Amino acid sequence: MSFFKLVSFVLILHLLSPTVVLSSSSLSSLNGLSEIPKKFLEFAKRQELVDWMVGIRRKIHENPELGYEEFETNKLIRQELDKMGIPYKYPVSVTGVVGFVGTGKPPFVAIRADLDALSMQELVEWEHKSKHQGKMHACGHDSHVSMLLGAAKILKEHLEELKGTVVLVFQPAEEGGGGAKKMLDVGVLENVDAIFGLHVAPDRPIGTVASTPGPILAGSGFFDAVISGKGGHAAIPQHSIDPILAASNVIVSLQHLVSREADPLDSQVVTVAKFQGGGAFNVIPDSVTIGGTFRAFSKESLTQLKQRIEEVIKGQAAVQRCTAIVDFYENNPPTINNKDLHEHFQKVAGDMLGTDRIKDMQPLMGSEDFAFYQEAIPGYFFFLGMQDQTSPPLKSLHSPYFMINEDVLPYGAALHASLAARYILAAEPKFYSPEENLHDEL
Repeated sequence: MSFFKLVSFVLILHLLSPTVVLSSSSLSSLNGLSEIPKKFLEFAKRQELVDWMVGIRRKIHENPELGYEEFETNKLIRQELDKMGIPYKYPVSVTGVVGFVGTGKPPFVAIRADLDALSMQELVEWEHKSKHQGKMHACGHDSHVSMLLGAAKILKEHLEELKGTVVLVFQPAEEGGGGAKKMLDVGVLENVDAIFGLHVAPDRPIGTVASTPGPILAGSGFFDAVISGKGGHAAIPQHSIDPILAASNVIVSLQHLVSREADPLDSQVVTVAKFQGGGAFNVIPDSVTIGGTFRAFSKESLTQLKQRIEEVIKGQAAVQRCTAIVDFYENNPPTINNKDLHEHFQKVAGDMLGTDRIKDMQPLMGSEDFAFYQEAIPGYFFFLGMQDQTSPPLKSLHSPYFMINEDVLPYGAALHASLAARYILAAEPKFYSPEENLHDEL
C-alpha cells in the first residue's frame, strides 16, 4: 500500500482543481458502451492530437536511451503529464513514471508503455534519425510512449465520468533489464485489478490487431558457459585437452534437449548463438566461451531446460576431460493472456475496428517482460498492425532499418483508452457508491 499512499495526496489535489475540457463529448452522451471505442478513435484521429503524438514520438526517437538511462524520455513524459494536469509518481524504479487519471477510487486498471531503446546503430536516413551513436528505437517503444500519452489525453477528456482510476505505467528497461519486475517490487500494481499492454507489429496491416488467449509469447532465459581444458600446439593435440572439441560436442548435445526430451506438442527452443575461442590457426586454446538462449511456454518447461542445459554442458565437458562453469541470467516468464480479458479485448476492438480486423495469432517464441505483471494480476497483451498495404513492406523489429508508420498512433491511443475505460465502466457498479468520499489511498 505504501506506493499508493505516496501519491494519493497529490491526486486528490488535482481532482479538486479545475480541469480543462477539450471537448463537450462525454461518456454519458455515448449510445452505450459499444460506442466508446468509436468515439475515442474519432477523437484520437483529430489532426491536432495526431500532430501532438507524432511530435512526441519523433523527439523520443531522436534521443534514444537504454534501460535505466531514460532520463530525457521521462522528463518529456512528465512535462506532458504536467500540461494535462495529470498527477504522477517519479522516480519509480530509477527512470519509470506512473501517472493517475480518475477518481482515486476503485476499480483500478493499468495501461503500460515501455521506454528504452536498443544498443544498435540506426541506418535509416531521415530528418529525425537517432542523434546518439549506437542507440536506436528499433522496437517501437517511442511509439508506445506516444500512444500511452495520447490515451491519457483521451481519458482526461472524460475525467468527470470516469468512475475509477486508470494507472499509466511508463516502464523502463524492457529490453533485458527486468524493468517490469522492478516496477512490481515497488508496488506499482497494488490495488490494480487488470493491466493491458500492446506492441506494434510491422508485418500486420494497419487498423488490425492480433492476439490470443493463454500463452502468446514464450518465457526466455540466457546462459553463458566457459569450458576449460589445456592449451597447446595444434600439431601435438595429445599434449592438450581441447576445449573446442568439448564445446562442439556440447552444442550438438544441447539440440537433443528439444528433439529427444521435450514433448513435441510443448514448443521449446535451445539456441547457442555465441562461440568464442582461440585466436590462431595452430594453437589449441585454454578455454572456450559459448552462450545462448532457451525458450518455452511454461515455467515448468523453462525450469527443466535450465537444469538440463547445465547438466549437459558440464557432463559433455567432462567426457572430453574439460571443466565447465555455467551462468544463467534473469528469465522472463511466459506471457500468458487472461481468458476473461481476451473476451473484453475482442468486444472493445471489435466495436472500434470491426470483428474482421481482429486476428487470432499463433504464439511467438519472442519474450516480453510484461509477463511479470501477468504473474501478479490478470493481464492482456496484443499486437497492433501498422503496415500500409500500398507502401513497401516495413522492416522487422530490431532491424537497423526499422521504421514506424505514424498513422498507427491514433489506433494505439484509442485502444489503450477504450480498454481501460470500458473495463472501469463494466466493473464500476461493484465498486462505486455515490455516497463514498474520495479514496484516502490509491
